[in-house]
Amino acid sequence: MYNNRFEDNDEYKAKIDAYRPLDENILKQIKAYFKISFTYTSNAIEGNSLSLNETKIIIEDGITIGGKPVKDHLEVIGNSNAYDLLFNIANQNIPITEDTILKLHKILYSNIDETNSGKYRNCNVLITGSEYELPKYNVVPKLMKEFCSNIELNKEKMHSVEFAAWLHERLVSIHPFIDGNGRTARLLMNLALLQSGYNITTISPVVRNDYIAGLQDAQLKNNIVPFTNFISEMVLESQKEYLRIIERLK
Repeated sequence: MYNNRFEDNDEYKAKIDAYRPLDENILKQIKAYFKISFTYTSNAIEGNSLSLNETKIIIEDGITIGGKPVKDHLEVIGNSNAYDLLFNIANQNIPITEDTILKLHKILYSNIDETNSGKYRNCNVLITGSEYELPKYNVVPKLMKEFCSNIELNKEKMHSVEFAAWLHERLVSIHPFIDGNGRTARLLMNLALLQSGYNITTISPVVRNDYIAGLQDAQLKNNIVPFTNFISEMVLESQKEYLRIIERLK
């Protein structure tokens, strides 16, 4: 059972903010650290076979890992590029729109499938092992427009972490793309967090079952609270890690 940690999120955000503005060299190191961590965890949740260290080698050295699938390498490169795009969008304070989401998916997925990257699916799909029936492909554009039309309103009325969790759940549940929906949702969630002054949040593959269970509560029981609470715990753990790194580098 995960608890609502909004108050703790706010408290740790204040602790981190007290160190700002951070030295440019410290910021660079932290960004690089979370780039590897986020890329590894987001891919591992989807079954990517590359380890944390192998992910690091691909990102930092551009070296391929013998015996590992080409697709796994391309997922690392795509996620790494999309991570950089997150910061560019956040730094320019560009609003989250339908176009933003499509751009995130395009840079994430273009090396794997150029034809379908940044484009909504043109066929029906299912989630293996889930009872949740995904929307038919022909209603995806309408659902995405409805979803995006509520973004600014929900950003205003929700806690920043709640808003990020809502974005994540809605995108995954609409499942607008052939593949890469979970990875795009985690990118979108983190874009919202960055724009609200939070740091990057990772979801370890160790808690994958809890993550999936939270999403299924939202999808099958129309109850997003467990998933929101789960995300608030993940944000808190990432904030604690961020603070430890700052204190180590100061």
